[in-house]
Amino acid sequence: MHFPPRYLEHVTFISLIFFIFLFSPCLCDPRTSVANISCKPRTNVSINSDLFPKYMEIMGTLNDFISENKSATYSVSSTSPDIYGLAKCHNDLSQDECKLCFVEAKDKLNTCIPAPGGSVYLDGCFLRYENYDFFDESVQKNSSSFVCGVPTDITNDQYMKRDFAARVDRAIANVTSMSIVNKGFGATIVKSGLLAVYALGQCWDSLDVEICTKCLNNAGDMIRKCLPAAEGKAMNAGCYLRYSSNKFFGDGALVLADKGPTKRKNMWIIAAIVLLTILGIFAILGAFLGYRRYSKEQGGTKRVHKIPRALETSKLNFKYEMLEKATGGFDPLNKLGQGGSGSVYKGILPDGKTVAVKRLLYNTRQWAEEFFNEVNLISGIQHKNVVKLLGCSIEGPESLLVFDFVSNKNLDQVLFDKNKRQFLSWTERFQVILGIAEGLAYLHEGNKAKIIHRDIKNSNILVDELLIPKIADFGLARRFAPHKTHVSTGVAGTLGYLAPEYLLQGCLTEKADVYSFGVVAIEVACCIKNNVFVSDSGSVLQSVWRNYKLNKITESIDSRLMSDFQEQEASRVLQLGLLCTQTRRFSRPSMSQVVRILRDKETEVPVPMQPPFQNSSLLAPPDTTSRSSLTKDSLCSEWYSTDAMSIHSSEFASLSSSQSSDFSTSESSTLLKIP
Repeated sequence: MHFPPRYLEHVTFISLIFFIFLFSPCLCDPRTSVANISCKPRTNVSINSDLFPKYMEIMGTLNDFISENKSATYSVSSTSPDIYGLAKCHNDLSQDECKLCFVEAKDKLNTCIPAPGGSVYLDGCFLRYENYDFFDESVQKNSSSFVCGVPTDITNDQYMKRDFAARVDRAIANVTSMSIVNKGFGATIVKSGLLAVYALGQCWDSLDVEICTKCLNNAGDMIRKCLPAAEGKAMNAGCYLRYSSNKFFGDGALVLADKGPTKRKNMWIIAAIVLLTILGIFAILGAFLGYRRYSKEQGGTKRVHKIPRALETSKLNFKYEMLEKATGGFDPLNKLGQGGSGSVYKGILPDGKTVAVKRLLYNTRQWAEEFFNEVNLISGIQHKNVVKLLGCSIEGPESLLVFDFVSNKNLDQVLFDKNKRQFLSWTERFQVILGIAEGLAYLHEGNKAKIIHRDIKNSNILVDELLIPKIADFGLARRFAPHKTHVSTGVAGTLGYLAPEYLLQGCLTEKADVYSFGVVAIEVACCIKNNVFVSDSGSVLQSVWRNYKLNKITESIDSRLMSDFQEQEASRVLQLGLLCTQTRRFSRPSMSQVVRILRDKETEVPVPMQPPFQNSSLLAPPDTTSRSSLTKDSLCSEWYSTDAMSIHSSEFASLSSSQSSDFSTSESSTLLKIP
């Protein structure tokens, strides 16, 4: 049978629209509206460097189990601090809806770090972490709350108010009784009267029937206080309860909660819907195959791609199958390392070129567009001290990044790994520090768009066989136009390397990278990690500051060097490290100024005015002397001191006149665009 082209186009278009409305994940409602967020006070907890990695481990494990089971608990208690995590999606959410809700909840909960505990109630899921085992909690005074909506239109009619209140009571009772026999979940509609009442209750899976009942009864008492409001939400440590005059859940919730005689009827309805859906799929498939066959006979049509057209036509696009084969099917023997956003494998391309393939952990449609923009940005970086991105693949089952292969190892392994470390001379250490500074200066000021790495640390600095450092792992990198002074964002990175204004306020500028560089420079010079504390001298930053004030700063240099280093050069490096780790970002130099100081021995190093910022300073209460000179202007403000600004402004000004040429003279500083 011959179909005219116009007819087939219409059939295909209508069929695809029907398919999208039936199955598109974008049409689901994961109920991600925030009901309540609660973070424990940060000043009442000892900040431990293990808190952040343990938190990330818990969130990653919960993410693995939540979409399939809709409930997950996990704890890490090998060393202090103990961290416990719980995630729960409402039973009526689909797996995709649950995953979306969890991602949103995790994004909100990240704002609580580094507090020792926090919880997020969304209208479709719950997420909590604590430094103690809370899995059996149901009602707790400090963690229970309720939220009321706007009053109904019946507030002036006493009869209607009483009628509405009675229906709310009945709905709450129905939900509570359903939850007892239905794995902690219940949903109901009470339609008698002018206003319908919709209600939903959910207990966490860690509670038994008795505790769940107690929790929901307590929640019901709380939201009854909302009457005659049109909506009420109660949030307990072990459950969630909500009523509303508007429908806020799908019909699937009622089917799931239904244990009465109408269940068989509903099952027949579901069976009919499933059958019609299957027939619709076959109809769509038949129309599509017919149109495809006709189009092929006529010369073909344009394909619809999952990846951006610009990427498909550029040299950056790698076939997933080729990269899978290059890595031996991601053979564990080819695994080079594990980062926060994925694993890295060694691969050999068909032309014999050795590459590093990063296998990313996340892959969503929304993220794909942002991912492509980042690829477009980072692929243009051509600098000897930045790992070169060769391309990517996002058309397979997971997203992949392809980098130049660096044959040696990362700086953390070179300096601190018992099995892989090697002794570096002072000259080699200085060249490593200078190379990192040049790479950061290029990222900050050598591009049209300013790039902030956000996670500068030794393990993210690769070194080749000539010990040339290369900045790697741009999983947390952010970019913004040069005219912007800062952006406000969720805190991410590694404790011990986070600048105070970013850690405390989420205020991100290039000076956050400057702080991280200062920590790395001191670690390289002293060969001591910043998170290692010595009983007599504290952290390496504190030790260097103490020796600096005693005019014997070079005593902090790695003792294995003996006297085999240039004392003046070593002193300048350590003083510069202290300057980069100042609490006030106005007191820190730019990276181009750092490069100028390192290259030109005649350039005077500005004097650091205060001890370097330590994560442990978060323990100090707001009114202690360690913060008495700090002024906070706004939510994303500058921590500054007028005296410090006046002292340093003239010194930094003398460095700025030639900064533009200092970092741009490095090898291959041209920004490339995707063809």
